[in-house]
Amino acid sequence: MRSLRLDPDLDEKVQRAATVKGESVSEFIRHAAEERANATLADRPGDIFADVVGTVHGGGGRARHSGEAFTRVLADDRAGR
Repeated sequence: MRSLRLDPDLDEKVQRAATVKGESVSEFIRHAAEERANATLADRPGDIFADVVGTVHGGGGRARHSGEAFTRVLADDRAGR
């Protein structure tokens, strides 16, 4: 369980928005937190392209080593470099 403190202006805004949505303040905050967490986690390049990385093979030429380079970039991103 978490608790949080909101400044008075934000608290009033959240209460009004929850009323407009027909939700409790707790529900509204949970939905907002989930949307923000999903958006933040989806912004990671490795996650965005995970379903397609390695599925296309170009056949060589100048792009022959691009797959290896792309893999290194994703690994560096995951390592926080």
